[in-house]
Amino acid sequence: MTKILWRHFEEVICGIVFLCMTLLGFVNVVVRTLTNFSLASTQELVINGMVVLTVFGAAIAAKHGQHLAVTVLYENVPRAFKRTLVLISTLLVIVTLVLCSWFTYNLLANQYDSGVVSSALQIPQWHYTLIVPFGFVMLLIRQIELAVVEFQQLGASQ
Repeated sequence: MTKILWRHFEEVICGIVFLCMTLLGFVNVVVRTLTNFSLASTQELVINGMVVLTVFGAAIAAKHGQHLAVTVLYENVPRAFKRTLVLISTLLVIVTLVLCSWFTYNLLANQYDSGVVSSALQIPQWHYTLIVPFGFVMLLIRQIELAVVEFQQLGASQ
């Protein structure tokens, strides 16, 4: 059970967030249709949901090796050099994701310390930001897993 949850963690997060966003949108349309009011404040929930979907969706793409890539160099080098290219690209991705995680953690800490609240719902802003560093860490883990698989495939094909 734990292995299945780990394998589909990002899909579960994205599914829950997307379901909540869809329900919010539907409720907002129903309220606008039946009354003269709008639940405009739910827009900030939907916008922050999109951020979560983006980060965890990127982790899903990394898990399946489906990120956009320019492979002209990779496809035209000798097989022995391909491992080096995978290592270099993985290290660059790791550095980028560690920096993203670090900066979003600092943003989270700054939002928590300053007590800033969202404009519409007056919710502490750090509540929205809390999941983003975890998303970057999840993306980092999936990228490393992908690199390991690519290394194994390159080693087996020699």
